[in-house]
Amino acid sequence: MTRVLLTGGSGFIAAHTLDILLKRGHSVVTTVRTQQKADKIKSAYQSYAEKGQLGFSIVPDIAQEGAFDKAVVSDPPFEAVLHTASPFHFNVTDVKKDLLDPAIIGTTGILKSIKKSAPSVKQVVITSSFAAIVNPDKGFWPGHVYTEEDWNPITQEQAVENPMNGYRASKTFAEKAAWDFLEQEKPNFTVSTINPPMVFGPIIHNLDTLDNINTSNQRLVFAAQGKFKDEIPPTGVYLWVDVRDVALAHILAFEKPEAANKRFFTLAGYFSNKEIASLIKKNFPQYKDLPGDSTPGGDYPEGGKDGIYKFSNKQSIDVLGLKYKTLEESVVDSIKSFQGVGL
Repeated sequence: MTRVLLTGGSGFIAAHTLDILLKRGHSVVTTVRTQQKADKIKSAYQSYAEKGQLGFSIVPDIAQEGAFDKAVVSDPPFEAVLHTASPFHFNVTDVKKDLLDPAIIGTTGILKSIKKSAPSVKQVVITSSFAAIVNPDKGFWPGHVYTEEDWNPITQEQAVENPMNGYRASKTFAEKAAWDFLEQEKPNFTVSTINPPMVFGPIIHNLDTLDNINTSNQRLVFAAQGKFKDEIPPTGVYLWVDVRDVALAHILAFEKPEAANKRFFTLAGYFSNKEIASLIKKNFPQYKDLPGDSTPGGDYPEGGKDGIYKFSNKQSIDVLGLKYKTLEESVVDSIKSFQGVGL
């Protein structure tokens, strides 16, 4: 059993990470922004909370200086920290304040707090993203193989141009800041990053309404709701992964010593919005307003998958031992979970 601090416990990926941590016997304290969020998670895991395996720390604003100073102190002391708290949404009025600061200051802030006040921590795992790997200027970039060696070349100037750039920059700059911290500060902990693309999968966090569904899963909800009936929107990023595989990757990254100081490009493969719609149609015939074979849009570019960049998820399989779920499995389990929230 490892004593673990998990930040951002009410988030989509973090909720699954918490679930697996508890089931694997780890002892967890998770940070949330409000007591109300803590109470919701506690009610879902009452038995774990009662036996002292689950606790909470309230961190209202991760972009504040010293936000995690108290959260990293624990008795018994923490041995691992999983930092998942970071914004992923495009409901933005100020790119710097809403996206860049929470991601970058949140990441450097927690690393500083650990170094200063939690000497027992040996591993830190950070949720990064394919957004920190992809080079958007290259488009589909046929023939290129994306790996952990790739970095998004986005600049500070480009970052504030629009919310999409802001999100990609927030993940890129935050991850770079973590690696810089490791190199310059020489802390007594290792760092690993998990870099998923589009993350689909069932919801287990306390969601009252589909209006608040996480950004990646929105397209599955929209498809089932009939919003793709006349035209399927462009797919955008053609790479995906199931949230349960991403959550497990975070845990394996601190459980396995050989994962130390590595990036992990965690992805299952290609997908298109057209494939998602047809999988929903195949498995859920009750949804009548789904697009048909002749509905325009949502497909792969000219040349199919050969017209898009390639990828290598070899490191995540070889080092972490991940076995990825299929798109059909992910879509079916996702839709079933959304039905519990009114789909």
